[in-house]
Amino acid sequence: MQKIIKQFPVLSQYTYVNTATSGLLYDGLLDWRQEHDLDFLIGGSKMKMKSNVLISETRNTVGKFFGCKAENVALVPNFSIGLNLLLEGMGDKRNVLLLEGDYPSVNWPFENRECNTFYLKVTHDLEENIYSQVKSKNINVLALSLVQWLNGIKVELEFLKSLKKEFPDLLIIADGTQFLGTDIFNFEDSGIDVLGASSYKWLLGGYGNGFMLFADETPAKFSCRSTGFNAADGDLSGKENVSFAKQFEPGHLDTFNFGSLNYSLGFLSGIGMETISDQIKRLSLKAKIEFGNLGLLEESVVKRKEHSSIFNISANKDLYAKLSEKDVLCAQRGNGIRLSFHFYNTENEIDKIVRILKEK
Repeated sequence: MQKIIKQFPVLSQYTYVNTATSGLLYDGLLDWRQEHDLDFLIGGSKMKMKSNVLISETRNTVGKFFGCKAENVALVPNFSIGLNLLLEGMGDKRNVLLLEGDYPSVNWPFENRECNTFYLKVTHDLEENIYSQVKSKNINVLALSLVQWLNGIKVELEFLKSLKKEFPDLLIIADGTQFLGTDIFNFEDSGIDVLGASSYKWLLGGYGNGFMLFADETPAKFSCRSTGFNAADGDLSGKENVSFAKQFEPGHLDTFNFGSLNYSLGFLSGIGMETISDQIKRLSLKAKIEFGNLGLLEESVVKRKEHSSIFNISANKDLYAKLSEKDVLCAQRGNGIRLSFHFYNTENEIDKIVRILKEK
């Protein structure tokens, strides 16, 4: 792991616990990007004519990595664009269940449309409350982030799977931006109808790329209208034969951005998602114990059996300034400081942060 960590120059300068804001660029990806742009520099359109091969490879890589058929994968610049394109085809007014304080790009698109919106507080018994609301409020759509951006509470995936089995007509739309890349995940076995994500955080794909994954039954539930020449793969006679996933790709896709995603998924696969998941779980458990012992975590987090590697600790601006002075890169979110740990972090870094928190 130390050899891998050396690929991230930022880690030699800072204690970087801010992946929930932005994942890091690393040597291997930088080399690939430079080679990509050099090929474009000397080849021009000759190089770009090969772009369909790289884009197709990326789609296949995403599908394989997350357990989704390649034809059900849409490549989008980011989750927000993908969700808005999807909701334009949602049709009739729906009863939508959202979580209070969820990421704005999850909640706002529903609030900006003709939906009956219901809200749940994110508490330690979140799953029980979701079940109760779905059963009693005639909820048609459940939309939520798999991991909450403010405090790191993670929805139990087995719960979503069982919820879908009991309520097969419930449409489950999830944002995986703060989850994918932290654990092994199989979309087709998840019970989720639509899963979207931007790739610049835990997937280390850089900015300008993301994807949407669709269950086989999803196209029949929407009437999306977006289209363009790229959606028909450049076929002038293909206007009427555009697939559901390709409706989310109406225009040209950037090989630099999506090639970066493709490269990073290969990088993560090389490390092994089991190895990555185990490391993140170790860090999460240690951080939860340490921050909990200091009384810095909210009750809803402390009472959860399992937590992500994102924590929001009770702290003021002075403590944030102190952490910054000690070269700890984190983020102010809500009423506290958000610390997030990826596989390239260490238990020693958690010990360092705890020592700073204990200083008077």
